[in-house]
Amino acid sequence: MSAGAKQRLMSEYKALEREKWLKIELCDGGSLFRWNIGLIVVNSESAFNGGYFKAEMTFTDKYPFLPPTFKFVNPIYHPNIYSDGKLCISILHPPGEDEQSGELASERWSPLQGVESVLRSVLLLLDDPEISSPANVDAGVMYRDSRANYNQKAKEAVESSRKDIPEGFIMPTTLESAPPKDIPDDDTFWNESEAEEDDFGASDSSGDDFDEMDEDEEGEEEEESEEGQEMEE
Repeated sequence: MSAGAKQRLMSEYKALEREKWLKIELCDGGSLFRWNIGLIVVNSESAFNGGYFKAEMTFTDKYPFLPPTFKFVNPIYHPNIYSDGKLCISILHPPGEDEQSGELASERWSPLQGVESVLRSVLLLLDDPEISSPANVDAGVMYRDSRANYNQKAKEAVESSRKDIPEGFIMPTTLESAPPKDIPDDDTFWNESEAEEDDFGASDSSGDDFDEMDEDEEGEEEEESEEGQEMEE
């Protein structure tokens, strides 16, 4: 089981290394079962925009059949974040329906989920908290009744988080991909392209082939004409 978990985690780790909205490092001398994460909010409409929030994820050798754990290193004032930095979020709950909480199996963890789906769910939760059953009641009340004060708390959390940005790390300001490189303005390039278009789908003997087809068609028409005259006679 451990070998399967490691293989899955290594695959996910390599894929997420290319993402701009997070920074991942392995803990304990490169252990795949503990990740240090810098979760970056790049959303101009978010109260947490510009934040660099340090978090930890741990996995067991039963992954992906059991969910990972997730916690913010520095707790954030948010309706669904506990004072120790842990989250109240369905995707981190074990598979299967929970009659007591009313959570459906589709809302909870399944082996089809992964690290990316967890992190994206966390980002969505930051901006759209569930205040009906909050982990932080005071934050839930403030979010509902005094949004301006809540947004100020979020801004303070962002400012504090930026102290954790690693030295030399450049924070992204957009998640858009770089535009494609300009096509070189080179006469040789265009001449070669035109030549390729002219030759596409045709051979050197294609002109001769068309001439032969025309001659065959003319011969058939003459034969049909002669046969018609003989029948009339």
